[in-house]
Amino acid sequence: MKHIQGLILVALVAFSSCKQEEKGLDVSWKSSTEQSVWTDKTYQQQPVEVTPETTIVVNTKNQQQTIDGFGGCFNELGWDALAMVTPEEKQQILNDLFSQETGCKFTLCRMPIGANDYAVDWYSHNETEGDFAMENFSIDRDKKRLIPYIKEAQKINPNVAVWASPWCPPSWMKHSKHYACKANPEFNDLPEEWSNTEELVSRFITEPEYFEAYALYFAKFVQAYKEAGIDISAVHVQNEYNSAQNFPSCVWKPEDLGILISDYLGPKFEAENIDAEIWLGTVERPQLERVTDVVEYGDAKKYVDGIGFQWAGKGAIEGVHATYPDMRLMQTETECGDGSNDWKAAEYTFNLMKHYFENGANSYMYWNMVLDETGKSQWGWKQNSMISIDSKTKAITYNPEFYLMKHLSAFVMPGSVKIDTAGDDENAVVFYNKAENNVVILAYNDASENKTVQFNINDKEVKASLDAKSFNTLTVNL
Repeated sequence: MKHIQGLILVALVAFSSCKQEEKGLDVSWKSSTEQSVWTDKTYQQQPVEVTPETTIVVNTKNQQQTIDGFGGCFNELGWDALAMVTPEEKQQILNDLFSQETGCKFTLCRMPIGANDYAVDWYSHNETEGDFAMENFSIDRDKKRLIPYIKEAQKINPNVAVWASPWCPPSWMKHSKHYACKANPEFNDLPEEWSNTEELVSRFITEPEYFEAYALYFAKFVQAYKEAGIDISAVHVQNEYNSAQNFPSCVWKPEDLGILISDYLGPKFEAENIDAEIWLGTVERPQLERVTDVVEYGDAKKYVDGIGFQWAGKGAIEGVHATYPDMRLMQTETECGDGSNDWKAAEYTFNLMKHYFENGANSYMYWNMVLDETGKSQWGWKQNSMISIDSKTKAITYNPEFYLMKHLSAFVMPGSVKIDTAGDDENAVVFYNKAENNVVILAYNDASENKTVQFNINDKEVKASLDAKSFNTLTVNL
């Protein structure tokens, strides 16, 4: 009898193994190279005798930060570029960015408060000097471009959250009475005597009535947008508060930003029951103290819901994450290059993504989603965009960084968690979608030949040959 039971047990094990082998691993795979983008690859487990060049260990219990989302920035010149194509083409571009079925599935996007360097020209929401009561505050300018841009996106995905930051306060709130901080006769009329690239010296007039008026300016912005049908999820108090630019900009001493948040903006939002979050952003220098000097001033920490980083701010995020481990962090503007829109730019951005997610970022923003073929701002800087539209031929080009963003944003859903990996993981970043119980791997093969990579995911082994110089998203259902 025991012999018969043993045979039955062996048979059941064999049958189970056979069924497991028949079922195989449930893996979907998208791959992009410079020559062939967004290709469906059929996953076939490599033979046992194939030795992987790279092995990455993934344990879904090693969970790190939660992912809030991905997106880009709504800019005036982007909307003008979209106006150059047919309504059908424009709709397709917007679908490709925001559709939750077939697009990049963007869920979290940025916008400026007043003009930025990709505005058509300079403006703020109140250029009436001395109007401390903000009686002349208006968002009428935004009704021409930014509000339609946002609303078209939200028609496709009503859950797109929008956060906002000023590049410059109303010009009369600055000592120079000018939007720029650096003179450039080719692009602005800032008098040379006011041109100053010194950091850690506030260009804002740091007197109580100006602080009060600026806090009111933020409050009116959020309230006006709500009346226009758009909820502002958060405000970041100043774009690049260390950078003096020939375009709209305003340098702040960190302690003065602390005063603004602690003593004016935070209490104002509290008093007005404004539910938009207040973030310290955007940090573009590597010095930790330029963050802590803001957050630790007075009651600022009580009001700061998160910290945003861009450009050289990537050097600060590790220290900030260590200092404030529970603080939400955002990469607010991917480095925009020089208008090359080429594969090297995508490779560079992949490394930025890897850096930010390895150091605690909860979200990642591209910069210009759409521009014309020049990529130029009104202040002379030529920059990259996800999508380019030729102003002469009206040809639409999806640049490599479009596909790189989609390789993450289309698969890593809000609420997913970053996974701490081990092994040869310098060219991979891994997430776990709790709701779908799957692992999402973004892997880059930076070699000039195909490479076999093995992912040891809990008790599963996923072994795949990645094409040379390819971005790959592998989704493994557990």
